[in-house]
Amino acid sequence: MTNGMPIVVKGTMKPISTLLRGLPSVDLNTKSAQDSQYERSDVSAISAASVVMENVVAFEVATAFRDKFSGDSMTEVRAQYGAFMEMARELPLTDPASS
Repeated sequence: MTNGMPIVVKGTMKPISTLLRGLPSVDLNTKSAQDSQYERSDVSAISAASVVMENVVAFEVATAFRDKFSGDSMTEVRAQYGAFMEMARELPLTDPASS
């Protein structure tokens, strides 16, 4: 639940797996056994992890929105959301039992 302030998420990820030597392979042209070369091009996954985390959070926020304002069409979803926002603007609601 949020009051409209930014959502702050802390996440973790496992380290990038690394082998410090090449793996056994086959040259597809000559069909002879070869060892692959050791190459490491992605020394940091922080930029990729941030994109993944942002999208995972977006899916979860969208799921919560859909659960709250579900409908068979976007017209129904907009109507449900509009009714909710209209009621929220009128808060605090008066208790009919106290009248």
